[in-house]
Parts: sequence; structure tokens; C-alpha cells
Amino acid sequence: MTTERWFTSTTGIIVSSVAATILWGSALPFIKLSYHHLGIAPNDLFAQWLFAGYRFVLAGLLLMVLARLLQRKGTKTNRVRASSLLVLALLQTFLQYVFVYAALGQGSGMTMSIIAGSVSLFQLLAVRWMMKTEQLSLRKWMGLLLGFGGIAVMGMASGNQLHVTFGIAELLMLLSALSGGVGNVLARREAAIEPVISLTGRQMFWGGLGLVMIGCASGHPFPFAWDGVGLLMLLYLALLSSGAFALWNTVMKYNEVGRVSMYLFLTPPFGVILSAVWLGERASIWSLVALVLVTASIVLVNRGRRAEQMASGNTPARKQA
Repeated sequence: MTTERWFTSTTGIIVSSVAATILWGSALPFIKLSYHHLGIAPNDLFAQWLFAGYRFVLAGLLLMVLARLLQRKGTKTNRVRASSLLVLALLQTFLQYVFVYAALGQGSGMTMSIIAGSVSLFQLLAVRWMMKTEQLSLRKWMGLLLGFGGIAVMGMASGNQLHVTFGIAELLMLLSALSGGVGNVLARREAAIEPVISLTGRQMFWGGLGLVMIGCASGHPFPFAWDGVGLLMLLYLALLSSGAFALWNTVMKYNEVGRVSMYLFLTPPFGVILSAVWLGERASIWSLVALVLVTASIVLVNRGRRAEQMASGNTPARKQA
């Protein structure tokens, strides 16, 4: 089975999207565990950004090596323009994670995981703005509202009560989601020029290098007392980043954004579950309600799409990039 055929099949989309969202869901609570192990204080932004920079530089290098190994001998890989690459690195890695790491130091892993799900909303808005050829139907908007309603319920839930809280940590995470959503759509557009693994690796490397530079502004480029566990944590986060972004950018390359964006709403439930397991944070019945709403949004968008294809007698397009 070819790459394109896998990532446009129903099974391929579901498996790849769920795998990416599990990886992303595990990231936020695992980062907090890494903070604790390495002694990174909640208010030490420079150390947090430096740690993020190490993570993404390593992730980018791993993907660039993989891209070189996968490149056929004697072939030449097309590359996007340097200006486009830098914009992508700025949005999908640098700004997104400047905000993420700053937010994590001030909010709970569970709450941050929930708000991170709003990237799907910003991704759909971005594709409507940046790519005029893709239309967002009423069905897609209904699915979006269901999914966003799910993460809103989780965001307001405390025990068996609902209440609204919104502070600087929540604002920072929303800005991260905005940057990530626009970056995802830009990556989809540029993937028509450069292979996904190469493109993802290069933007991660340069975005991570930017994070290292601002992290070093405190004057301490090597502030961490590394041990075997700390190095394994860094390696896991690097593999998580490279795997999740490579999977998701490939899913985005071959499919309509409106069809696959709903899967991003799975990230908060996975984040909540893993925050409860790893960090001991308490989950409530509202987490189950949110998961039902998110699942309904995915089913609505994908079942409605198949019904439209059967009615029109059309088969799914194999490539949307």
C-alpha cells in the first residue's frame, strides 16, 4: 500500500490521527514530569524555553536524518523557499511552544490539555482564510461546534460543577493553539513542494534553535543536571514531537482540512486521562461527556461526507494537496 493510499483510507486516517493525538495528549503531562525531575521551577521561563529548544532541535535532527535515509539514491529533494520555511518554523514550533511552555508553568496539565484542543477551531478558520478552494459546509461547522463544546465542558468542569476560569495561562495556551492551527495549514500547503518528513524536520530544527537562543538569554545555556532518566525524558519528548507532527502533517497533506480537523479534539481527552494517571490530577464525569461530544463530532463529519459521496456517485479524491 502506497503512502498516499494509506493516508486517504478511512483506516489510515483514523489510525494515524489517533496515534498523533495520543502522542500530543501525552506531551503536556510528560513535560510537567520533566520539569519536576530536572528541577525546572514553574516561573523559570528561560529554562522552560531552553528545554523546549533542546527537544525540538533533537526532534528536527531525527527527522532530517530519516528523510535522508528514505531519499532514493540519485534523486533530488525539492525544498520550500527559505522565507516560507522560517515562517512555518516560527508558527508551528517557535511561537506555539513559547506560549505552551510559559502556560504549563502556571496551569494544570489537565486544563492546558483541554485548551490545546482549540487548535482544531483555529485550523478550520485558517484554512477558510488561506485556502479559498476548500469550503466549510454546515455539517463541518456543526461537527466543529460539537467538538469545541466538548473541550469547553472539560475546561469549565470541576468535580461535578461547571464554572468558568480564565487567566494568563489559559490565554497563553489559546495563543499557542492559534499559532499551531495556522502553522498546520501552512505546512499542508508547503507539503505540496517538499516531502513531509523533510519539511517537518527542518522547520522543527530552526524553530527549536530559536527556542534555544531565547532560553540562553538568561546566561545559562546548560543549567540542567542531566542523568539517565532526564536524557530518556528528553529523547521521548523529541520522538513524540517528530512522530506526531510527521503523522499529522501527512494526514493534512492528503485530506481536506475540514474532514480531519475534528480528530484534534481527541488530544484533550487523552491529555486528561494521562494527567490523571501520571500527575494524579483528578478527572470528573464531565471528561466522559466531553469525549462523547468529541466522538460525535468526528462521526458526524465523516458519515456525512460518505453519504454525500454515495448520493453524488463520486469516490474520494486521493490527493488534496
